[in-house]
Amino acid sequence: MLQFRGKGLSVFESVLFKTTSSVIETEDLVAVVDPTWLPFEIAEIKDHVERIREGKELYLLFTHGDFDHIIGYGAFPDAKVIGSAGLRDHRNKQQKLAYIHQFDDEYYVDRDYDITFPVPDVVIEHDGQQLQVGKTILTFYLAPGHTNDGLFVIMNNTWIAGDYLSDFELPFIDHSCKHYVETLEKAAMIIENHQELILVPGHGKATNERDEIKRRHHLAQSYIQRLVQAVQSEDGEALDVLGEEMPYPSSFTKECHEKNIEITKSEYGS
Repeated sequence: MLQFRGKGLSVFESVLFKTTSSVIETEDLVAVVDPTWLPFEIAEIKDHVERIREGKELYLLFTHGDFDHIIGYGAFPDAKVIGSAGLRDHRNKQQKLAYIHQFDDEYYVDRDYDITFPVPDVVIEHDGQQLQVGKTILTFYLAPGHTNDGLFVIMNNTWIAGDYLSDFELPFIDHSCKHYVETLEKAAMIIENHQELILVPGHGKATNERDEIKRRHHLAQSYIQRLVQAVQSEDGEALDVLGEEMPYPSSFTKECHEKNIEITKSEYGS
């Protein structure tokens, strides 16, 4: 469903995990970000793109290679693909594709396109790298921590943040807590340097409220700081409290919390 609409921006929200897919339109191009989940949801995004494209070049941007973010890749075969060097060199491509097939088989989902892993035509290798198409400029920042291939992009005052800065979801660390801290520092820099932004997280609500963007950054930063402190002091009770803060308590969020602890212990533990 359409969750947010701004000038040249449409954000769609899936019924699954509140996952977002964005379409950004300029006079030079149309960019689709992380099209997902269910076939009818991807079809809604495709229909929207076809209505507004008017012969413009189509770009497909992936914030990272988790299967829920790449599941719609095959639905846009004529798009130029943008991804990080980490996405290009992803070590677990077959595993991510297996997750998609497992999901589709479990729920009897049929798709009208092949399931393959994205192959970037434009590879982002360093912070501040830019892509210019006509008058449109896309600025990229590497965003590891949640995964090793994460990517931020700023385009037309829209900040696509991937799986960071959700309005409800606490940090999920699948790669590195230390890198997550560094990515939050980049996020603080972006907030400081851009007074007017629309933030689009990978899960949850888009917002153009500066105070809300700062609140989300503080929420993530506070969680990480308390996680590291609890790990270093071997405070099991504090770790349990952090786990209870996870919204939508389930076996999934429990596993995510346990992985956060495991990775943080490997980097900050004694």
